[in-house]
Amino acid sequence: MLLQFPASNFSDIDFHTTYDAVVVGSGAAGGMAAHALTQHGMKVLLLEAGKNQDTTKILHSMEWPYEHPRRGKMPPDYHALTRNEYNIRQPPYAQGSPYTNVVSYIQGWGGSDYSKTLVVNEKEHPYTGTRYAWVRARTVGGKTTIWGRLALRLSDYDFKAKSRDGHGEDWPISYADIAPYYDKVDEYLGVSGHPENLPWLPDGKFQRAVKLNDAEVHLRNTLKGMGRVLTPYRAGVTTDGLKHNKYRMRCYGRGACNRHVGGCDIHAAFDSPTGLIRPAMDTGNLVMRPNSTVYEVTVDKDTGKATGVSFLDSDSKKSYQVKAKVVILAASTLESARLMLLSKSSLYPNGIGNSSGHVGHNFCEHVMGPSVAGIKTDLIGKPRTLDDGRPGGFYVARFRNLKDKSDFVRGYGFEGGSGCGMIPGAAYTTPGFGEEYKKNVRDYAGATIEMGAFGEVLARYENAVDIDPAVKDAWGIPVLRFSYHFGENEKKMAADMAESAREMFAAAGFEIVSVTKSILPEGWSIHELGTARMGNDPKTSVLNQYQQSHDVKNLFVVDGSGFVSASCQNPTWTIMALCWRSCDYLADQFRKGEV
Repeated sequence: MLLQFPASNFSDIDFHTTYDAVVVGSGAAGGMAAHALTQHGMKVLLLEAGKNQDTTKILHSMEWPYEHPRRGKMPPDYHALTRNEYNIRQPPYAQGSPYTNVVSYIQGWGGSDYSKTLVVNEKEHPYTGTRYAWVRARTVGGKTTIWGRLALRLSDYDFKAKSRDGHGEDWPISYADIAPYYDKVDEYLGVSGHPENLPWLPDGKFQRAVKLNDAEVHLRNTLKGMGRVLTPYRAGVTTDGLKHNKYRMRCYGRGACNRHVGGCDIHAAFDSPTGLIRPAMDTGNLVMRPNSTVYEVTVDKDTGKATGVSFLDSDSKKSYQVKAKVVILAASTLESARLMLLSKSSLYPNGIGNSSGHVGHNFCEHVMGPSVAGIKTDLIGKPRTLDDGRPGGFYVARFRNLKDKSDFVRGYGFEGGSGCGMIPGAAYTTPGFGEEYKKNVRDYAGATIEMGAFGEVLARYENAVDIDPAVKDAWGIPVLRFSYHFGENEKKMAADMAESAREMFAAAGFEIVSVTKSILPEGWSIHELGTARMGNDPKTSVLNQYQQSHDVKNLFVVDGSGFVSASCQNPTWTIMALCWRSCDYLADQFRKGEV
């Protein structure tokens, strides 16, 4: 039986004490920091800007669309930003909108009513500058409450990418440094998958893999002959169960896991509250306060060390300060950069930890858009299969620039799926009505297959965020200003994505329905990385290999900010492995009195 996640309240904080560590943010990084540090016996305060929401009650993964008054759609006073709005308009996108609540594009997908309170109201959280589709979830657990679940490892093809192609910088670590922590994350949180023995996509400590269906197995066998690998979706989901965690449940394929926006109301899929924060609370070493919007890291003007943080109560907007021996930023790549840049003082006039001038720069992510859709014609009219309960379909591993060179650097992978969903995709595009229409929809329901690409965006100094000098959010805090564009490398990569997708489906003998060549707007991947990169040289990097500030020894930034490059693999599992490694180092340094 799942145990309810308890609320934390204002009275939990002792403003007269100095905590061993204060952690800002409760998502994948913040939750992992809370877990790792409390296991070491450190007294930790966790601050989250959003509310504590019980996703066990709000996600309703077993509810059929006809049981919902609006078939899963949000109320009429909500508006999800569209792709055209991101492409045509300039941020702040909600400015002047007649809707009470304006939310990011992900709420335009099916079943959006279930997750509408997990994402921010863009009216309260504006940003400026170049066009960017920024998805934010201010709630306990952050975006882990709605994430897509793909849990991949990086390799030395990523950590030492500069040594291979000359672009950017190598990471200050290798795969051997982080591999033990990938193992720890796998075993503690659970990941499903199938070993493939690929040096550029390392295997994990896998639980039972997601089962491929007919069309997916056929494509896998086709790609073997092309020297490419399709593997079952490597999901951050416990398919065999976790005996050490009473707040998680084993996946038994009973819900609408492909309903957007993600999330898992039985917590088989990892989320930070049940996977990390609640177990950390059970140690007695963690205090968590939601509704706490941090706006500054405070410093000692004599030593230059961080002394804690200042925050606003998100409801009353009253300001408070807490003290801590160590400050850990885990607010997400962009929000942590914003906090560092806002934390100016006579000692740090450009923002705390920013003597290199690199905070906010080297911003990178994944480029998306190119995709292919097809039909395995021999499945038309065949009996339905049960595919709704799968936490994912398949993943096609990177195959470009491993041995041969293309006219672009780095690579990309594909996520895809096939089979019968709760509502067949063909229902929206099949012409006609009545019995013939229904028959056509049913006949094609399990025959469709599609996949879309995720490619590495190169880290460039000029791709950056800074603080807007005039615009503030609903709490009076200056907002981020974007200066970010995809470059020629991404455009060349995208053209290759579309062509290779068509090539693979043609080789498999699928009837190709569509090939999409266009690039989705910047930010669409929700994989923001960089802005406070790691490195050995304090002049060209912000953090060392343990995500510790070069400038401020008791300041750590443990989310995606420290990434040196984006890779083409999804980042969540790497964020948590790096964070656990950094927190082990921090706890050792703390015991020695060296932070």
